[in-house]
Amino acid sequence: MNVVVVGSGIAGLTAALHAHEAGHAVTVVTKGALGDGCTGFAQGGVAGIYGPADSAAQHAADTIDAGAGLSDAAAVDVLVQDAAERIAELIARGVAFDRSPDGELLLGREAAHSHARIVHAGGDATGAAIAHALVAATRRAPITVVEAAFLADLVIEDGIARGIRVLVDGALSDLGADAVILATGGAGHLYAHTTNPVGTTGDGIAAALRAGAAVADLEFMQFHPTVLAEGSAFLISEAVRGEGATLIDVDGRRFVFDTHPDGELAPRDVVSRAIARQAAAQGSPVRLDATMLGAPVLAHRFPTIDRVTRERGFDWAMHAIPVTPAAHYLMGGVVTDLDGRTSIPGLFAVGEVARTGVHGANRLASNSLLEGAVFGARAATAVGMPWKPSPAPLPADTRSATIAGTAGARPHRDGSPFSRPALQRLMWDDVGLLRTDEGLKRALDAVIRWRSTAPAPATVAEREDANLLLLAGATASAALARTESVGAHYREPVASPLLETV
Repeated sequence: MNVVVVGSGIAGLTAALHAHEAGHAVTVVTKGALGDGCTGFAQGGVAGIYGPADSAAQHAADTIDAGAGLSDAAAVDVLVQDAAERIAELIARGVAFDRSPDGELLLGREAAHSHARIVHAGGDATGAAIAHALVAATRRAPITVVEAAFLADLVIEDGIARGIRVLVDGALSDLGADAVILATGGAGHLYAHTTNPVGTTGDGIAAALRAGAAVADLEFMQFHPTVLAEGSAFLISEAVRGEGATLIDVDGRRFVFDTHPDGELAPRDVVSRAIARQAAAQGSPVRLDATMLGAPVLAHRFPTIDRVTRERGFDWAMHAIPVTPAAHYLMGGVVTDLDGRTSIPGLFAVGEVARTGVHGANRLASNSLLEGAVFGARAATAVGMPWKPSPAPLPADTRSATIAGTAGARPHRDGSPFSRPALQRLMWDDVGLLRTDEGLKRALDAVIRWRSTAPAPATVAEREDANLLLLAGATASAALARTESVGAHYREPVASPLLETV
């Protein structure tokens, strides 16, 4: 079969390599250079190596607990049962995970994990190590790679995915396929503050929406609690808190315990909201205190963070550093079954672009790289199998993404014209960490107005903007439909000015 994989992070390249090894002709199409995207920036690790007191069942329980009970149990079971095999595969492909002097894999613990079960590479450079190894493996294989190619749309014929339409050097062309695997990542650049690299504009989800694929849970955007609050966004890994760093207010008090008994190791949505509220209350960013770990440990365990913070003028071995939350990971996306199949025959989705059901309302730390590896491999295997019916109906507590007008909301600010920064600020203020019914309606009305006056997109930047606008409307609609607060989706009864000072 002729398989086209769109995206070149851990999910896409795992799928491409497995599809090639299964005998398929594979083409990888990527927006930038091979290996660009979020994978290479991942500082955390890969969960799934269990010590004597730990188990896959406990990992599954932690995942479901972090997901606020909305995770799909069957998908979680697949994730944890396949974990060891996928980690072993990464090692075989050349990923040098950190080991003790006697050669044993070093296991770390991060927030909401009950045990140390996470492997890292280069301390805080796991994603970079994985990306390097998978890119090298892809280059060695007879896999066609098309770089600097923007996914404009899916090619659908008689309800079946038959390929993709790409924009290369300003010209549109169609690339035919027997199967298309979307691995285009999330949509972090919907928001004013994000850990995602430039170009993470939800292109795959938007293309799937336009093609009529089922999409769900877009209201669940995870905000990472700790991004350096000065200068351009730079993530401070959850593993730093896993090693013992604390979050403190202006008086040096560990304030997160006011919200959750696990303090800094509570689920990310809890910690992020606690930080936002405390920063608003004190009128300045909260601080992450890692001084108790000492300079040698920080430099050895977190070499990338150590280097960047020092380049920014912070000596985090001596002083606590300012941090703020930022949009990090989208739990929703294109709905799939356990093998990556979407509601459109011939179309698969893996990685952050997909809604596998693993993450529920809130992703457990270090499950994302694992998810990409596990479901990338499964989708590649399913490519050669007869097509099964579309994914089973979603549980009653999920919401499909729809876009509709609202009534009774105040106009957005001054009716300002569209710009990407204006959209990102709108989403941060009204569809961010703390949401209200009025704010969501205001955001949706602004997006509808902007979309109604937007010209037909032509350039890559214009198409990215169109994708962001489509997803902004779908996200606000999904958030309006889910009236209860759960996981990363938190609704307040009245408008909150808290994020204005973050």
